[in-house]
Amino acid sequence: MACTGDRAFVETTLLSGQAIGTDIGIIECAWAGPPPLPGQFFLVRARRSSVLLGRAISVFGWEPRRHGGAGQAGGVLRFLIARRGRGSAELVELVPGDIVELTGPLGSGWPATAEGRTALVAGGVGIAPLAFLAGSVPAGSYDLYAGFRSGSYGLDTFQPEHATIATDDGSVGRHGRITEFFEPGAYAAVYACGPEPMLRAVAKACAATGTACYLSLERRMACGVGACLGCTVSTVAGNRRCCVDGPVFDAREVLFDD
Repeated sequence: MACTGDRAFVETTLLSGQAIGTDIGIIECAWAGPPPLPGQFFLVRARRSSVLLGRAISVFGWEPRRHGGAGQAGGVLRFLIARRGRGSAELVELVPGDIVELTGPLGSGWPATAEGRTALVAGGVGIAPLAFLAGSVPAGSYDLYAGFRSGSYGLDTFQPEHATIATDDGSVGRHGRITEFFEPGAYAAVYACGPEPMLRAVAKACAATGTACYLSLERRMACGVGACLGCTVSTVAGNRRCCVDGPVFDAREVLFDD
């Protein structure tokens, strides 16, 4: 294990893998490095891979666990992965015992949840960093809004006071986009992750009601440490790096492309 500050590079063993349909997978890996915070991510790569760089994957779940000798802390990381290209396809297709390269934890975490009612708004695999956040706060202390193209996944770990699920095809929950059923005025703060059009709509709605809003953005991240400048985000303070200044940003700072 190679450590740099509060992150590490680890070759570890895949403990389990679960396919959800043809395009989504959940993998679990042993991890003996620094514990992650909700909202952080890892660069994940199969050791036997056709791609050079790891894929930036948000932490879906973290289970601290004691193992090995006295004083050696570790745990199990869970990742929810969408099959989008060669690198992510290789991760979804891994089987228990395969070796996985992990670099992390990287990026900023979610800010402390606000007092008062809060809402978690997820689109697709954007459910992952919100599931980790939900596991760190009391059950019933938030409402969940989750949207999917078809079907649903990743909802088992949530314990909201109220949940609203929507699908583009109407297969689960309400028929339509989740932003059609979300009204931020009742909340002290909103935490959102998903496709950029959804985040733009959530940020606009929150701005109209003066509701605090935090967004976890997605960019292509090559190095994960801010050196390559390939994951810039346009903000009111100029370009910032998603991998180190984010991926969580105050929605008031983000400038979306029209």
